[in-house]
Amino acid sequence: MIHSTVKMKIPRQKVREALEILTLVAERTRVQPGCVSCRVYLDTQEGQLILFEEMWRTQHELDSHLRSEQYRNVLLVIEMADEKPEIIFNPLSDATGMETIEKARGTQF
Repeated sequence: MIHSTVKMKIPRQKVREALEILTLVAERTRVQPGCVSCRVYLDTQEGQLILFEEMWRTQHELDSHLRSEQYRNVLLVIEMADEKPEIIFNPLSDATGMETIEKARGTQF
């Protein structure tokens, strides 16, 4: 799986527009083959910081998405950013969950 994040600071006057665009992209992306999840977050303290997060099953499916018209809309929002956005594509090979917490704490939940 590949975890993709785009963190960007959007000018206050464009936050609403950016959220509308990214929310529509997320809704359409969630139903695409290979998409495990797609979400949009707004930092409630910062107010201008938006995180666009996706999880893809394979690199091939992610690459196809990156070439799509839907992703062009993500790029348009990135162009709105006040600062250079932080973009990370992170392949997940050994993802764990609750067992990591249990191991570290020495207890079971």
